[in-house]
Amino acid sequence: MFSERLKQARKSKKFSQAELSRLLGVTQQAVGKWETGRSTPDPGTVARLAEILGTTADALLGLQQPEFTQPVGDHFVSYGESPIPVVGTVRAGYGALAFEEDYGTEYACVKDPSSYFYLVVKGDSMEPRISDGDLALVHRQSTLENGELGVMVYGTDGEGTLKKYIRRGNAVVLHPFNPDYEDLVIKGEDLDHLYIAGKVVETKTKW
Repeated sequence: MFSERLKQARKSKKFSQAELSRLLGVTQQAVGKWETGRSTPDPGTVARLAEILGTTADALLGLQQPEFTQPVGDHFVSYGESPIPVVGTVRAGYGALAFEEDYGTEYACVKDPSSYFYLVVKGDSMEPRISDGDLALVHRQSTLENGELGVMVYGTDGEGTLKKYIRRGNAVVLHPFNPDYEDLVIKGEDLDHLYIAGKVVETKTKW
């Protein structure tokens, strides 16, 4: 839908509705109505929107796959939307990730689509920032920087869990945002059973 494509294009440029309306010379209420599908701009306005958002009118109207411009250092690189698998459960086994519960695909603008997967978030341990049923876009990697959000598998039969990764001396803390849940502190030989599935690069409400 045009409303969803417009909203995604705006967010990819990190514009607020107010900023976009100011650049376009319209009211914020008008942008809000376009993004909720209550109204649609005229063709001339669609063309101006596309120019501001670094895409094309055809892409916004769904006539071609959109390309959004993303800054990388001092350069700008355009990545088209690519299908990313959506999974319900991640497990570690035999030195690789095992994906269970196939939920189809969701699109994302990324450089190397094969290095990503979407995970359906289960539970409320990351409330209020991330809710049960949200989609987390995960970049497959085996290491995390201190303070990053990641998907980790702990224990021989453990499921993947989305938590904040904190290094504390010789221990690793898996930190939930929800204060009703306690930190999981892993240290010593138990660290051998901690498997990092990837880094969470964004989350969105979908399910």
